[in-house]
Amino acid sequence: MGAERRHQTPPEDQEDPREARMGFLENLDELRKRIIRSCIAIGVGMAVGAIFIDRIANFVLAQILRTLPAGSALIYTNPSEGFAFCFNLALIAGIVLAAPFVMYQVLGFIPPGLYASEKKFVVPFVILSAIGTVTGALFSNYVLFPGMMKFFSAFSSPQLRMMPSINDTFDHYIRIMIGMVVVFQMPTLVFFLARLRLVTARFLWRNLKYAILIIFIVAAVLTSSADAWNQTMFALPMIALYLISIGIAWLVGPKRDGETPAGTGSATLRLVIGAMVIDQARKLGQRSPGELRRRGHDG
Repeated sequence: MGAERRHQTPPEDQEDPREARMGFLENLDELRKRIIRSCIAIGVGMAVGAIFIDRIANFVLAQILRTLPAGSALIYTNPSEGFAFCFNLALIAGIVLAAPFVMYQVLGFIPPGLYASEKKFVVPFVILSAIGTVTGALFSNYVLFPGMMKFFSAFSSPQLRMMPSINDTFDHYIRIMIGMVVVFQMPTLVFFLARLRLVTARFLWRNLKYAILIIFIVAAVLTSSADAWNQTMFALPMIALYLISIGIAWLVGPKRDGETPAGTGSATLRLVIGAMVIDQARKLGQRSPGELRRRGHDG
């Protein structure tokens, strides 16, 4: 019997370290495969973008040239700047074209490691992120960047001629677009914060005036203009995003934030008092009649 007990297999709930190590290595290998597939997809997208590089360049340059003074053109003084501009355009086109496949690879790797309650956030995250990315890029391309270039070109004169470099101008274009894409992720961020109950619609509404102040400061920095009308034009979409975020927080968060903590606290207090009364009654019931008579004489 003792030998049988010594040779018994360990309980099933104990995890074998070798299996845990193999699971980690398998996940690492799966991550490597998905990264390689994503890089190949981006490379294929770059090849497709290189085929249509003239059309892509004309689309991007048209947004810049229409804001410059008549007869202006973009220049480059470094011989490699023209090639760098086309290469960066092809890279951006490859990332955009491969984005659905890359997102598919990400979704194929992450959800198996999530709990069932966490997997339901994947689809809203993808949808809200995609909408915010596209909207932010369009707003930057058609509103913010042309407005900034018009402001800068207003200082051009016969004595001070504006001759923007393609490298510097394209860097501004990319920076502003990335910034707007990040700003337009506000609803996505609020969605998850509200689901985690870190923020509520009431909290966002109460701090609306401070949010508007911060938004106008950001608009003043992004527009680089002292004109109140331009700042207002750029701040209005951000304020609209904040209001949309309040609506999202109201939809996904608790509907009665102010009453929930109070109700929970009062219910807990009643449970504690009830438990104390029951415990005292049980102790009195366990005492003998003689002990109770002695305590009565002592009193």
